[in-house]
Amino acid sequence: MSHSFPTSARHGLFLSVLAALLLGCNPSPTSTEDNVSASHQKPQPQAALPAGKPVVYQVFTRLFGNKNTTNKPWGTLEENGVGKFADFTDKALQGIKALGTTHIWYTGVPHHAVINDYSAYGISHDDPDVVKGRAGSPYAVKDYYNVNPDLAVDPANRLAEFEALIARTHTHGMKVIIDIVPNHVARNYESLSSPAGVSDFGAHDNTAVTYARDNNFYYVVGESFQVPATDNGYQPLGGQPHPLADGKFEENPAKWTGNGARAARPDANDWYETVKVNYGIKPDGSEDFPALPAGFELQSVAAHAAFWQDKDVPDSWRKFRDITHYWLDKGVDGFRYDMAEMVPVAFWSYLNSSIKVRNPDAFLLAEVYQPQLYRDYLHLGKMDYLYDKVAFYDSLKAIMQGHGDTADLVSIQADMQDIERHMLHFLENHDEQRIAAPEFAGDADKGKPAMVVSALISRSPTMVYFGQEVGEDGSENMGFGKPSRTTIFDYAGVPAHQRWMNNGAFDGGQLSEKERALRDFYRRVLTISADYPAMRGDYYSLHAASLANDSDYSSSQLAFARWTDTQNMIVAANFNATTPVTVELTLPKDLLIKWQLPQGEVALTEHLNQPQTANKMMVNGETGRIQLTLPPLGSVVYTVDR
Repeated sequence: MSHSFPTSARHGLFLSVLAALLLGCNPSPTSTEDNVSASHQKPQPQAALPAGKPVVYQVFTRLFGNKNTTNKPWGTLEENGVGKFADFTDKALQGIKALGTTHIWYTGVPHHAVINDYSAYGISHDDPDVVKGRAGSPYAVKDYYNVNPDLAVDPANRLAEFEALIARTHTHGMKVIIDIVPNHVARNYESLSSPAGVSDFGAHDNTAVTYARDNNFYYVVGESFQVPATDNGYQPLGGQPHPLADGKFEENPAKWTGNGARAARPDANDWYETVKVNYGIKPDGSEDFPALPAGFELQSVAAHAAFWQDKDVPDSWRKFRDITHYWLDKGVDGFRYDMAEMVPVAFWSYLNSSIKVRNPDAFLLAEVYQPQLYRDYLHLGKMDYLYDKVAFYDSLKAIMQGHGDTADLVSIQADMQDIERHMLHFLENHDEQRIAAPEFAGDADKGKPAMVVSALISRSPTMVYFGQEVGEDGSENMGFGKPSRTTIFDYAGVPAHQRWMNNGAFDGGQLSEKERALRDFYRRVLTISADYPAMRGDYYSLHAASLANDSDYSSSQLAFARWTDTQNMIVAANFNATTPVTVELTLPKDLLIKWQLPQGEVALTEHLNQPQTANKMMVNGETGRIQLTLPPLGSVVYTVDR
């Protein structure tokens, strides 16, 4: 998620630590058992992986189908255009499916605060003083029981249009993920579409006290909300006139802000467009809800659901349970939970176990940035997957930028061995810089070896952000925020993606030769990730043994093996952007024994590059050796012929 002002800088670990303190989290120590055998000693989340390794395609829904190329800073919907649910045509979905996609994460679907006028549909106006950008942040949800009216051809029919998209996605053999933002809601939350008997957040709060267990919000008693002061020239809507852009927003008493700020006048860098949801955490950080019994990380989802069956829990817990069940009933197959670490683990046990009872195959992905909390959120919170951001992504980014060491990735794989299949890998998402941006790597091709490693090194799901596969560079300065990240706050066209979209043909007809080649490369990598049996098997690092050889192999290369009973695979990637390298990969004795390879020459088939090339491994005594030359930013994926 991104809330920052106005540069969209990442919410850093200091915020996560602050949140953990606020919420009274009890971090468990990071495991010191970093070997494969640790997986036999630690409980595993109950959800099984699908038949193939999951591949998630994240789309920013309002941008995906937009054909307008105007890109005026702070432009209106009419000036810059907006994508619709209807733009996900059969042809568009076929193109997404061709990348090996198993799940589409439709980002920004729940109705969030927007500036566009939908009063004709009974929707109240949103105040630019507490909305970021002209199109609004998807993480300031205004109505959890309906969808963003911008995304509908007919706003009055918006929910039905999304239900039709769910059905189309399913028809093309893919599942649907949407965002749930549990930590905060828009300052002007107002549901027009909630089912009978469901009250709005805060509707029954006692606003005369800072905290009560069943209040949905925290209050600054006796003080009214004040719009943050800015000293850097920022003006809502870039200074364009609007009847509500007057530096005021009516809220009395003031509520705590989404990131936990307690002042009636939050700082401009706070998440001032949102208010924090109360989960029964007192202002001193103590917990006001039942605790999970000791050892419950060993228990099944069913046991967790049974535990909560007769427990009295805070009102906000029940509200979010009802919201997620509502979307499950609409056909949604899973959720991406924004800033999950700012919500207590016990709540996730309550919510996720209830979801898994209704849909055992639901895909539950969470944003957690504190490695010492990973195992709690998986084992106690019953998450399926967490972002592997702080460890794997950050290390890969440094390597792509030319100042990292591939040995770091080997260490991370060892440290995460007991949970590696639950740590989702990505190179881009809506919060991160585009690889092709000068602020990141400056060239989408520098992401190619990283994509091979990210997608193939573990059993974890792989995620791709729309436009990544054609080298989108995020260079547009659209209003709120700065270039390098494709805007999530304003109306915009996404140029490289639009060239693939080709005015709705979705055939890549306007792509350059380089962009077309990059997309084909992603297709081949992701197909291996999604379909090859070895991706669901074991991992063995070839890095240390290959470094010991007298060859060009160095900290700029990475080699590893993957295998199951039916397939043996060897992967090597070269992160050097300027120089080809001739390397010798070494397979140690214990791996040769596992693979039961004969002495002598063993044939290898290469699967990543076109045309495919053959190679061989020489097994002599206790080692196997493979000689190969990797071009700059080149990779190979071999299978061992049987």
